[in-house]
Amino acid sequence: MIYLVRHGRTAFNVGGRFQGHSDSPLTELGLAQAAAVGVLLKSLIPDPADWTLAASPLGRAAHTARIIQAETGLNSPLLDDRLREIGMGSWEGLTEEDIAMVSPDLPKRADRYNILFSAPDGEGLAAFTARLRSWLDEALSDGRPRVAVSHGVAGKVLRGIYLGLDIEEALKLDSPQDAIFKLDGGAIEKIAALAIAEP
Repeated sequence: MIYLVRHGRTAFNVGGRFQGHSDSPLTELGLAQAAAVGVLLKSLIPDPADWTLAASPLGRAAHTARIIQAETGLNSPLLDDRLREIGMGSWEGLTEEDIAMVSPDLPKRADRYNILFSAPDGEGLAAFTARLRSWLDEALSDGRPRVAVSHGVAGKVLRGIYLGLDIEEALKLDSPQDAIFKLDGGAIEKIAALAIAEP
């Protein structure tokens, strides 16, 4: 069983900026979301000693994982590069409007998610999907229950791989920052934490 979590809200999320492998800090709301998810996980995990906590090494996910650890008593997070967000190269930190300035033709032929895979010096879809599949295959074959803290697009693609969806279907999945996705027995269940208002 895997409980998949997205990091809490960040300053770049607020500003509509693509984060990729770059980073921005959790906001006050993001810190509260991480704590609420930790409280929810504590109620779902009978014995933390039986579980593994894994996380992307990017600051926003690692910080969320440390908050979850403090709430649940899980082990220190094992940081795994395969759980990182899609790399967007020189487009990281930009908004859609910024990208339209440097690549005027792109927004005419690409939606927000296709932009992720179109950065000229970015990671690209094939490499991104391959590393996520590698992590998921290893986690499922290992058999030990785990909590994984990742990112918005990475979480969608991980769930899509698990369900056998094509990339277009996977990118239509939601990616809340205040919920847990339980991957078990070939199905996925969304479990929402307590709603938290924007401070």
